[in-house]
Amino acid sequence: MKPAVFDYYDPTTLAEALSLLAQFGDTAKPLAGGQSLVPMMNMRLARPAQLVDLNRLSELSYLEVAGRELRIGAMTRQRTLERSATVADGWPLLQEATRYIGHVQIRNRGTVGGSLVHAYPSAELPVVMTTLDATLVLRSQMGERLVRAEEFFVDVMTTVLQPGELLVEIRVPQVRPGTGWSFQEVSRRHGDFALMGVAGLLTLSSDRTIERVQLVFCGTTPHRAAKVEQQLVGQKVESGLLRDAAKLAAAELEPESDIHATAGYRKEVAGVLAHRVLEQAATRALTTP
Repeated sequence: MKPAVFDYYDPTTLAEALSLLAQFGDTAKPLAGGQSLVPMMNMRLARPAQLVDLNRLSELSYLEVAGRELRIGAMTRQRTLERSATVADGWPLLQEATRYIGHVQIRNRGTVGGSLVHAYPSAELPVVMTTLDATLVLRSQMGERLVRAEEFFVDVMTTVLQPGELLVEIRVPQVRPGTGWSFQEVSRRHGDFALMGVAGLLTLSSDRTIERVQLVFCGTTPHRAAKVEQQLVGQKVESGLLRDAAKLAAAELEPESDIHATAGYRKEVAGVLAHRVLEQAATRALTTP
């Protein structure tokens, strides 16, 4: 199939792009990497009257470190994250998860901001940004606002973005010293959509007790296992403890069934992956300065 008729615009500055989006409102769609939007338009699941191409906005493509915070322009390609020595050194969970996104060809074109705004349930970046307590910078002609990743995702492919508003930057704080990380997912084949994915961080204190845990699952929106995180704080790392915590976290989930997997399968896999994530994060925390 081919997309429905639309008007095409290719602004060269952020100000011009925001002006176009303000002019057209909710009938317009911004185009980033196009790895999700273009197939949806071809299948006529999306029918924007106007397409505002952001690919000439070089001002939104960057990786910068400000203090202990990584700042990512929304048009930064996913492959840039994957290959960055800066990201590998200071934000290894982000790099580890990015390698699971589709195939290299997808990551060459796909953007960080595009994946977050698309908010697909099995996508890796929404889960990881929630785990890392990232802040998203949203801008329109009316001004700018900051939204925590945990509050950005509303429902399947739905975010708090308003008509005329763009995600322009993602700010990711560096994790505390003594923190281990892990990302695990299961898919039918490498590069396929994840049937379930889990991201986690685990911080150990000087006496090797658990100081902080963040455990987040793929789902309708990224699901943070807040109760289990709190229960683990102050306890010594033991395999049995982490296994039980993973089971409790998975029990809270309410996944959906589809043609790819049943809800029961997803729930069972979530518990297994969560255990692996906690174990690997704990192991890394013991060897991370």
